[in-house]
Amino acid sequence: MNKRANCFINIFMKLIEQAKKLPLLPGVYLFINKKGKVLYVGRAISLRKRVLNYFQKNLDQRIGEMVNLASKINYQKTGNILEAIILEANLIKKYWPKYNIKEKDDRSFLYVVISKNDYPRPIILRGRELKKFYFRQANVFGPYTSLALIKNALKIIRRIFPYGTCRPNQGKPCFDYQIGLCPGACIGAISKNDYQKNIKNIILMLSGQHKKLIEKLKYENPEKIKALRHIQDVALITKEESTTNAKFNRIEGYDISHLTGRETYGSLAVFISGQPDKASYRLFKIKNAPASDDLKALKEIIVRRFKHLEWPFPDLILIDGGKPQVDYIEKTLKDLNINIALMGISKLAGDKLVFPAKTKKSIKESTEAITETLIELRDEAHRFALKSSRISREKGVFGKNKGRD
Repeated sequence: MNKRANCFINIFMKLIEQAKKLPLLPGVYLFINKKGKVLYVGRAISLRKRVLNYFQKNLDQRIGEMVNLASKINYQKTGNILEAIILEANLIKKYWPKYNIKEKDDRSFLYVVISKNDYPRPIILRGRELKKFYFRQANVFGPYTSLALIKNALKIIRRIFPYGTCRPNQGKPCFDYQIGLCPGACIGAISKNDYQKNIKNIILMLSGQHKKLIEKLKYENPEKIKALRHIQDVALITKEESTTNAKFNRIEGYDISHLTGRETYGSLAVFISGQPDKASYRLFKIKNAPASDDLKALKEIIVRRFKHLEWPFPDLILIDGGKPQVDYIEKTLKDLNINIALMGISKLAGDKLVFPAKTKKSIKESTEAITETLIELRDEAHRFALKSSRISREKGVFGKNKGRD
């Protein structure tokens, strides 16, 4: 064994020993290289259990490459997973680690924006939507990587520091006021100053200034301190565990697009561990199916895809469509003797998840926990089809465009 290989093994074993000594507590971990640069920031319900997962076999290429470059693991404990989500976002913003943003367009990250008006409320935006706001007129927090997690985080925060989504002084109580989530700006039940106190507390919380928030509440509202210390983040833990222990490491999303009135294309987008794996995307020009027959076009790209035994098989297949599409592709997979979980997302039914008739309850529950990721994958497959086919037409030679079958 040469000196370089021996050095690598020593560093790898050192990282494992560090991971074994991490606490079984919520927090944030940082993989750092030998030059002291942060490679990756992650959050965990249990730091030790989560970080030890990075030393198992069959990691996806991006994470495996990151672990190979790391020489040290740092961590920060938090009081709960909500604090970990917030701290993770602030550390990603501070360091912009390569392996948090690799293969992910900054415009697709999520941000919480709170405008600077009398009765603001937190709203969630993609990075590409931030240009709508002048930063002097809004507080911006993030980036966050999971829409489901940040939505649930805001639900918990709102129970402690209520805010309205209604029109102030509208003359009648909104529904949220009746269930205790709105402080009553709609009917003048709260002054502008008291409303702003709640918003300032949310801003401190999202900024990660937990100690400053606690000191502020000691004088302002000590009861809120108890609420912060006893946050019931079951929903966050459920989402976090479904992400960490996801049964679906590789998910393939398929879409059919009619792009010039004559040509039909099928697209394949791939997510690995919840992130786009753009090197695995493929575009199929439909060769045999009739131009107006989306079912046969879907069947064609599924059949062509599974002729490629050199491509890793997915853990889940997602198609853009409802029950007719799902039933048709289920039969196609059976004919191919392929046993892979299948589902669809129906736009016509309001992005409803659709499953074959005898899908196991465990599969339904696991997919429902990552609904936002699945919708993002569905949209990504459609976006890729439009972008790639446009490039193909501009070049004039379909076969020379990267990423086709």
